[in-house]
Amino acid sequence: MLTPQILIVDDEPAICRLLTSALEEGGFRVASAENADDALTLLRENKAVELLLSDIRMPRVDGYSLAEAGLKLNSDLKILLMTGHAELPPTSLLQAREIRTIYKPLDLDRLCELVGGMLSTKWASR
Repeated sequence: MLTPQILIVDDEPAICRLLTSALEEGGFRVASAENADDALTLLRENKAVELLLSDIRMPRVDGYSLAEAGLKLNSDLKILLMTGHAELPPTSLLQAREIRTIYKPLDLDRLCELVGGMLSTKWASR
């Protein structure tokens, strides 16, 4: 059985690399994109993505809009949004099957636990 795949989207390459490394060490398969356009291309081409982990504040297309577009491609997609600000998702996203928000600065162990729980997989401590 394949490990569920996560798509990380953040306009800061260093954050993409850090999150990719942490989640791969946690046993997850990870893809990443630095903008919403690239992320949507990956979501269209890779039906194995089960969780979208996206920053909310990004240039051009924000994380909320990306999440809505991702859910149109895959209604079972789980959404985990990252932010450094207290923000509530738009009403349309509140109806998604599973959407959560995690606040920066991120605790990487907590992130792995949260992702594992959302994907119903056991995450073992490093």
